[in-house]
Amino acid sequence: MTHNRIAIVGTGFSGLGMAIRLKQEGEHDFVLLERAGDIGGTWRDNTYPGCRCDVPSHLYSFSFAPNPNWSSTFSPQAEILDYLRDVANRHGVLPHVSFDTELEAAEWDEDEQLWRIETSKAAMTAEILIAAQGPLSDPSLPAVPGLDTFEGTAFHSAQWDHEHDLTGERVAVIGTGASAIQFVPEIQPQVGKLHVFQRTAPWVIPHRNRPMKRWERAIYRLFPPAQLAMRAGIYWARESFVLQFRHRAVGKLLERIPMMHMRKQIEDPELRRKLTPDYSIGCKRILPTNEWYPALAKPNVEVVTGGLTEVRPHSVVAEDGTEREVDTIIFGTGFHVTDVPIADRVTGRDGRTLTETWNGSMQAYKGTTVAGYPNLFFLVGPNTGLGHTSIVFIIESQIAYVLDSLRTMRRIGARTLEVREEAQSAYNAELDRMAEGTVWVSGGCTSYYIDRNGHNSALWPTYTWPFRQRTREFDVAAYTLGVREREALPAAA
Repeated sequence: MTHNRIAIVGTGFSGLGMAIRLKQEGEHDFVLLERAGDIGGTWRDNTYPGCRCDVPSHLYSFSFAPNPNWSSTFSPQAEILDYLRDVANRHGVLPHVSFDTELEAAEWDEDEQLWRIETSKAAMTAEILIAAQGPLSDPSLPAVPGLDTFEGTAFHSAQWDHEHDLTGERVAVIGTGASAIQFVPEIQPQVGKLHVFQRTAPWVIPHRNRPMKRWERAIYRLFPPAQLAMRAGIYWARESFVLQFRHRAVGKLLERIPMMHMRKQIEDPELRRKLTPDYSIGCKRILPTNEWYPALAKPNVEVVTGGLTEVRPHSVVAEDGTEREVDTIIFGTGFHVTDVPIADRVTGRDGRTLTETWNGSMQAYKGTTVAGYPNLFFLVGPNTGLGHTSIVFIIESQIAYVLDSLRTMRRIGARTLEVREEAQSAYNAELDRMAEGTVWVSGGCTSYYIDRNGHNSALWPTYTWPFRQRTREFDVAAYTLGVREREALPAAA
């Protein structure tokens, strides 16, 4: 059985960023468990037509590894994946990756004070477990009756079937979220008939993407501080978006922008009615695109309001009972965000899994540690998701916090670290107070920010700079630290 001091689950932005910073700290006894045969996380998996980031390129990258060669102001999927491969290679973390290795179970051993880990390859142990799989790693499929009887082709957008030719086909697209608004305009000219099933109309704003000019790239290569200044400017501009989410009057004023955008691109009043949201802007993810509305207005496209209630061998049935014959079903139905599958596989000190502990509402301290689960760290954990800016900012904040906690353990001589229940409870009560009155929890919609209990367990409910402040240093007073014999060390005052 192999042993590593640190086991990291996942090789997306958070897993790779953690590994790079560990190496920079002089820590080399770690392994990255990657279930696929390549690194990249969600940017490896999502290869659907038109896949692109909706956060500006300069901000959607590591602060310690700026890329002066982005082809456009909003990066396409392939470029982001190439960026991650390049960064991982340059910083020497690829030899630490165990590919085709999925974490199947992780159980805390209180006697030995370490994690016993079962993977798809072999068993191993680790003193520290870092869950960096991210919330956009496991596709969510609706439980539609009859789906297993469908005789055509069906797949999720995150598992795009590139071998399947859609030319001339009758296609049903289920969902109108961030993925669908990108791939629908790409496949619309190719298919024969496109039925887009929309439960809730998204708020759509103009996309400001443009090609990066050669002189811009030259400046960034020759004078890196210029790119850092641009990154800072974009960051603070994005922070200002929070105003519309926390102050409803501002949001109401800004709703004019997407409404004008729709009126310019959709002439048919009935289609406009279907595509007009009935909730406050920002309650669900705001989608930037210039191609969505024109695609929906094409003669071969039908917008079906309502969800899918049944699938038959050669057709789909809508909520109103109408049936449509289709050859292919594409699910743009998102991911398991508030019910992350890894929660079923991680068992804490009291023998309970995270799923049992959370009971439908994820909870952590600073999105990073969970009471009852010693030496477990989350990256992009509960309440760290964002509705306005780059998740990489949150990731780097959490990585800094984890590193400082590991330094503290080493300095004190601690074997274990566990957040105190009272600290976690107080922190989450504060999050709830911060979320009160924001559009995210009271905007009149159902979103992936809200869990099955009606609680915001996914989103960080304000500006991101306070999160950076909170995670700048490890706050030892919120934790219990223990030596090998499990004697509690006194917390700092």
